[in-house]
Amino acid sequence: MNPAPPAVGPYRNPLAGQRADPHITRHTDGRYYFTATVPAYDRIVLRSSRTLNGLATAEESVIWSRHADGDMAAHIWAPELHHIDGAWYVHFAAAPADDVWKIRIWVLENVSADPRQGTWTEKGQVLTAWDTFSLDAHPFTHGGERYLAWAQHEPGQENNTALFLSRMADPWTLTGPQVRIAAPEHDWERVGFAVNEGPAVLQRNGRVFMTYSASATDANYCVGLLTAGQGSDLMDPASWAKSPQPVFTGSAETGQYGPGHNCFTVAEDGLTDVLVYHARPYEEIAGDPLDDPGRDTRVQPLGWRADGTPDFGVPVRS
Repeated sequence: MNPAPPAVGPYRNPLAGQRADPHITRHTDGRYYFTATVPAYDRIVLRSSRTLNGLATAEESVIWSRHADGDMAAHIWAPELHHIDGAWYVHFAAAPADDVWKIRIWVLENVSADPRQGTWTEKGQVLTAWDTFSLDAHPFTHGGERYLAWAQHEPGQENNTALFLSRMADPWTLTGPQVRIAAPEHDWERVGFAVNEGPAVLQRNGRVFMTYSASATDANYCVGLLTAGQGSDLMDPASWAKSPQPVFTGSAETGQYGPGHNCFTVAEDGLTDVLVYHARPYEEIAGDPLDDPGRDTRVQPLGWRADGTPDFGVPVRS
């Protein structure tokens, strides 16, 4: 008799309290690995479990801490953990101690088979075409080539950040042209701040879907969607179509606000796509939203429509 397939959900929400910009990857060892921004913005943490719900109670270790001075000393944001060419890499944002808004993209490497073991070494900064505010690096592979999507401020543009794409020579080096594939053009992308950030890629049904987050990190934060054909030239901005409305927003009915900075993973059955994101269980925030620690990591199954496009639904009730 064949064993029953692993159950999918129901998932515990929030999965992790006060963990923003979550990133969960399921590795070939069958384990889930979870990292996220912590409220102190001072370190990179890691959890692991054989189930998604198990991440809620898994031991959390610190794999890297900010420098006391100089580079990588402030605003440690949005780490993503990826296994690339036999090693583990963390792409994250950081700023120098003497200029905390000079945020740039940095990379760590660990050659151990288990990212909870071994040594994390600093591979340096991802150098982009302009030395400007940049963050939210997301590596992915398409058509046998490796790409990096990220958010950056382009000089001369009237926005905070747009989305850029480049091929990669290795996990910390860009190669060839760097192109802007999306910028905040709609009103819902420009509330508080004019922002497209936090790209995440899911390739399904003959298409490449790239989600991103828009507007300020308060209750207006939401998720937009870019779509390209699987066989298209991703480096051609014309290949990407932007949905005119956000695809995932807060819900007064379920009591979750400002969902965003999502990623995708797969459920325990190895088949069901799972949406990972952060949101707050309240709408009003006193002061700067970046000083409010209440962004919680949440997970829910991702739906699919008959036409092969993703159905994000609404943030589920806790």
